[in-house]
Amino acid sequence: MKAIVLGAAAGGGFPQWNCRCRVCALAWNRDPRAPWRTQSSLAVTRDGESWVVLNASPDLGSQIRATPALWPRAERHSPIGTVILSSAEIDHVAGLLNLRERHPFDLVALAPVFDATDANPIFAAVPARRVTATAAEPIALAGGLTAELFPVPGKAPLYLEDRARPLASEAGEAAGIRISDEGRSIVYIPGCAALSDSVRAMAESADMVFFDGTLFTDDEMIRSGVGEKTGRRMGHMPITGTGGSLSWLAELPAARKIYIHLNNTNPALIEGAPERLMIEAAGIAVAYDGMEVRL
Repeated sequence: MKAIVLGAAAGGGFPQWNCRCRVCALAWNRDPRAPWRTQSSLAVTRDGESWVVLNASPDLGSQIRATPALWPRAERHSPIGTVILSSAEIDHVAGLLNLRERHPFDLVALAPVFDATDANPIFAAVPARRVTATAAEPIALAGGLTAELFPVPGKAPLYLEDRARPLASEAGEAAGIRISDEGRSIVYIPGCAALSDSVRAMAESADMVFFDGTLFTDDEMIRSGVGEKTGRRMGHMPITGTGGSLSWLAELPAARKIYIHLNNTNPALIEGAPERLMIEAAGIAVAYDGMEVRL
């Protein structure tokens, strides 16, 4: 299998259009230590001919143009055969509107995600065949790969939040995605509020893990002066601190472990920063746009 990181940043991208925090300032100044990143998405293939895209970020159109493997090879053609959604957050579904020009593909998600997208009539313009996944049941994909979706602790999309809904439920509003091929697997979890038994089991059995790297510390946005919520309140466990993901991820047997979905305030975006060096010392990489990895 081959995977290409189409986008490595969290919602808003990096640098964020309306932010000049100390991390974004480096990117706006074109400091080579802080290269720009688009919003999180991953493309996976077995044969190089048919591709599966994990999450349709708002930047998907430009991501396709930047990735020759996803270019059309004939009139009205695309190598993208399947799009899989891990949630209905805006930064995971808005890019579907880039795929509305009458090219059929399969769109896979858990039922709560389709409940959210189907309630918005704008997505009726997307000519996809809806495939509702059942948790942890394999789905055969075009190109010979297999997918499984599994609920992870998370929350409803921001635009559907209300106080009556739990903030770390496993109702399927947030999911991880496992892509398998002949006993090898890639697990992609761009949003996770806490480690559950299912998250542990899926990650511990994978050969490659892309995991939620949104914030380095839980109160990062508060301390940066750009937000009022902690990471866990937003549905993302931090990399460090009590209950952080770093030590757990470092101990996983996977050959490759990669943080993805990094918020614009995360100092791990800066090459050579102490936070980045801490992550790399633990044997974990930080994703960047265009990153290619193979199993």
